[in-house]
Amino acid sequence: MTNEQFDALVHKLEADAQRNPGLYPVKVFLLAGLGNFYVGAMLLFCFGLLAGALASLATLKAFAVKIVIVVGAFLWMILRALWVKLEAPEGTEVRRGDAPELFALIDELRGRLRAPRFHRVLVTDAFNAGVVQIPRLGIFGWPRNYLLIGLPLMKAFTIEQFKAVLAHEFGHLAKGHGRASNWIYRQRLRWSRLLAVLDASESKGGFLFRPFLHWFAPYFNAYSFPLARANEYEADATSVRLTSPQAAAQALTSVHVLGSYLAEHYWPKIHRQADSQPQPQYAPYASMTPAIAADLDEVPAHSWLERALTHETTSADTHPALRDRLNAIGAAPQLVLPQAGAAADRLLGGALEPITQAFDRRWQEQVEPAWEQRYREVQEERRELAELNDRAAGGEELGVREVYRRATLTHSAGHDPDAALAQLRALHQLAPDDALVCFGLGSHLLQRDDGAGCPLLERAMQLDEEATAASCQALRDYFWRKGEQAQAHVWHERLAMRHELEAAAHHERNEVRLSDTFDAHDVAQGDLAKLTAQLHSILHLRKAYLVKKRVAHFPQRVLYVLGYSVSRPLRLHSQARVEEALRAIQETVVCPAQTIIINVDKDNAAFARKLNKVQGSRIL
Repeated sequence: MTNEQFDALVHKLEADAQRNPGLYPVKVFLLAGLGNFYVGAMLLFCFGLLAGALASLATLKAFAVKIVIVVGAFLWMILRALWVKLEAPEGTEVRRGDAPELFALIDELRGRLRAPRFHRVLVTDAFNAGVVQIPRLGIFGWPRNYLLIGLPLMKAFTIEQFKAVLAHEFGHLAKGHGRASNWIYRQRLRWSRLLAVLDASESKGGFLFRPFLHWFAPYFNAYSFPLARANEYEADATSVRLTSPQAAAQALTSVHVLGSYLAEHYWPKIHRQADSQPQPQYAPYASMTPAIAADLDEVPAHSWLERALTHETTSADTHPALRDRLNAIGAAPQLVLPQAGAAADRLLGGALEPITQAFDRRWQEQVEPAWEQRYREVQEERRELAELNDRAAGGEELGVREVYRRATLTHSAGHDPDAALAQLRALHQLAPDDALVCFGLGSHLLQRDDGAGCPLLERAMQLDEEATAASCQALRDYFWRKGEQAQAHVWHERLAMRHELEAAAHHERNEVRLSDTFDAHDVAQGDLAKLTAQLHSILHLRKAYLVKKRVAHFPQRVLYVLGYSVSRPLRLHSQARVEEALRAIQETVVCPAQTIIINVDKDNAAFARKLNKVQGSRIL
């Protein structure tokens, strides 16, 4: 099912759900029952086949043993894929005695909604809050309830805004959304995991499940989508009822604007310190609230809000777009920051400081290896940039790749995007048909939200198909930021198709089968002589064959197969010699292009016979 077909189906089903709000959930559960019935029937068939094979062991003997092994392995694979266990969420637990004000707020909301109690309240490092139910008895239920509270959210919200967020999440739990959503999620996960296992294994028994699941999995996702969307609107209404339209609107606005601030400004600004400081010495969680208050006048908060308001509600996310959520509660967007000392994190009481310090320490420990590596890389890049600048200042004419590298370093190591863009513009005037130059200039322009980069990236893909994935991703992200979801979906679909193509090519180029077609290699005599000389120097190596594998995907990328043999007449086969020769080939032999190396002794002797039939394949 394509994205367009999925969107159209969801749109149709949402209309159906609005016309029949009481009947629609029943349809979803009946559809899930259909899927489970089909899979159950196929499993019973397989178990029956297995039982029949076991019963006939005495008469069919070896044939029955083969059936038992094949069917048993297939059943085990299917059952493992079907068993979906949700892991308990992680976070720092906070108890009632540590944060009495927080638990008083939780108790108030629970009481007003008659929601079930929480078994654990966890503080996380996410800019989010949520309710998670984990069934302790698997398919038999008995859920354990977790309340997840993001520390960044508490540091960025007022208490009333935070209360509105909790009321939204409690609305899910009180109305049973949590249990139903978890059940639907497990169903979706079960189908997707089963499909992935069947597609990866290429098992012949997959024909029992694969055609049905390729239809059913996306269809069930689409059918359950309107329920999840309706649940979000109901939870928003609960938030308004327990707080106010103003508090709910402020919370929704802050989620989008401050989420963009943290992702696009706050964390990148911290990570850029690795360019000049050898070790992380910042406390990002302790500094978050004052940083938000100080930065928000300088960062493009208004443009982030406008961007969020231009987004349309689509089937890419069960959450409605900000504009539609605000319209549903009858409120306008409002961005209100907490006053000094009045952020919701003070509800944590005595637990606030130790939790914040622990998060800062953990962040420093986690980021330290990458931080130190980034520092070393930037120092090296700055030395390289200085050398290129000196050569350019001295009047030396740099090559296209050197000019491109200089522009890239000017942006990344020199932190001068304007100068980098000027260099790329000048380079594009000199080399307008260079794919790398078109991609570099186009991606820099799109990062500045300049649409002039779009035709440049399209040109880069025309010049070099290797630029397809990166160009599609940059175009998708650009149109998504601009709020043009339809155009973003076009590029996302093309990106997905490219990834599928590259995955198929990767699979094809990383295995060799007897059914493959091999052609004579086209290595030049000089390169072949060097390759042969390198192979001659390897201990135990007796024979070597070189052929070209015929591939369906990207045939312009040459793929060679190098078969080698270490076996000698009247000598026992030695796996140790096989592995030693393989290591030596991998470490010392320079192959002319991508090459798969296989041993053609013993069980693989059929490969030796097939490779030997290709003209000119024997090179040793």
